[in-house]
Amino acid sequence: MLKHLFRTKSLEAILHESEVPERQLKRALGPIDLISLGIGAIIGTGIFAVVGTAVAGDALRPGAGPGIVLSFFLTAVACAFCGLCYAEFASSVPISGSAYTYSYATLGELVAWIIGWDLIIEYAIGNVAVAIGWAAYFHQLCEGLGWNIPPWLSVDYRSAVQAASAVAEAGGKVDPSIALHYEAWTNHATIAGIPIIFNFLAVAIVMLVTWLLVIGVKESARVNNVMVAVKLIILFFFVYAGVKYVKPENWSPFMPNGFSGVWVGASLIFFAYIGFDAISTAAEECKNPGRDMPIGIIGSLVICTIIYVIVAGVLTGMVPWNQLGVADPLAAAFAYVGADVSAGIVALGAVVAMTAVLLVFQYGQPRIFFSMSRDGLLPPLFAKVHPKYRTPHVTTIWTGVAVAAISAIANINEIVELTNIGTLFAFVLVCAGVIILRYKEPDRPRAFNTPFVPWIPLLGIGSCIYLMIGLPWVTWVRFGVWLLAGMVIYFLYGLRKSKLRKT
Repeated sequence: MLKHLFRTKSLEAILHESEVPERQLKRALGPIDLISLGIGAIIGTGIFAVVGTAVAGDALRPGAGPGIVLSFFLTAVACAFCGLCYAEFASSVPISGSAYTYSYATLGELVAWIIGWDLIIEYAIGNVAVAIGWAAYFHQLCEGLGWNIPPWLSVDYRSAVQAASAVAEAGGKVDPSIALHYEAWTNHATIAGIPIIFNFLAVAIVMLVTWLLVIGVKESARVNNVMVAVKLIILFFFVYAGVKYVKPENWSPFMPNGFSGVWVGASLIFFAYIGFDAISTAAEECKNPGRDMPIGIIGSLVICTIIYVIVAGVLTGMVPWNQLGVADPLAAAFAYVGADVSAGIVALGAVVAMTAVLLVFQYGQPRIFFSMSRDGLLPPLFAKVHPKYRTPHVTTIWTGVAVAAISAIANINEIVELTNIGTLFAFVLVCAGVIILRYKEPDRPRAFNTPFVPWIPLLGIGSCIYLMIGLPWVTWVRFGVWLLAGMVIYFLYGLRKSKLRKT
């Protein structure tokens, strides 16, 4: 039994299976497409939302203040350790599946299943949170344009109930952060006396993105390129329009809570960078993966770091650091200085940014299912490729339906917490895989070599584990339950149907 659980799949076999005509994906992406995919996934919720909490902190965590620019540098270094490991694997194993495929080649089938199951948290469950955030920003944008979308079509039922309870406890006082949810509770539709409150906007955007991904990867990449261009223009606009409101005194003190605040800020905005690993899921559709995958991964990290640092510098110069603890800090900064039109433009940018993140992550999850099915660990239906579009249409549709259904009813805070630990766990296994493969197959040709092995991978592992330890214990419990459910499925189906076991 144990020899089957930890039996690895040779890289030759993995590469050979990808060349079977009926299961072969179309190679259509170049380095610019990959960098754009990375920017599309990375620049989104982090810079448009999370940066506010990282700067100002909250009741439990000190804020970084203007020192957030150092936080971005620290996080970029930690991600670079992992990114270099991803680049070596993605260029040497140009196959869909990301960390799942890499783990199969180095750590064995059981670990590969665990990481494949874990990646569902990062991509599918993470996309639920993005869809919910997109719906909130889109509703705000429509309100600003005078378009009336009923609140009960923009939030989930449980959040509306919680908002009603909070208002009751506050003696009828409505906090602005829950105003939309409270309005949904007080003015919702009913069917046979049953309240109808669900996040229709989140469902709609997920299904639209799903349709786009089914019709073709090149078409999806083109749309993503347009959205990336738009949000980069919006961020450039923020810097251009905001710099005239900068007051140097707002940068003093630079680290109001010392280095501990800067480190906490780094841990909070770590997930503003995680989109780079989604690039690796496109390896099988890349024209020249040996050259282009490292360019895409490292290039997107460098570009996004430069953008983040400049935007953060302007943001903290416009507004006192302790007043930025809001969900829409960039728009709020313009509102603070009385530039309401500029605030509306930035809100539009947030909608575009989150749409791009949805597209890239919704692109990644089906390809992981696709690879697991091709290995026999999931039913063969999931390995089907559309005869015309040459995309994994079955897994794309299934993923879209699942994400849409959950986003209609889910609470964003719980979803985000679960996503964090899954992402870090995936990074740990990829870094470990580089060390193991260098030991097992030192002479294997590598299109890209991670420098200073094993030190770079070890630094990546250490950084991720440190951040995982800092997560709430309830997140560990949920993660454990999720992995346990995955193990049950593996032993009931995957272990018996595994193609590797039959060879």
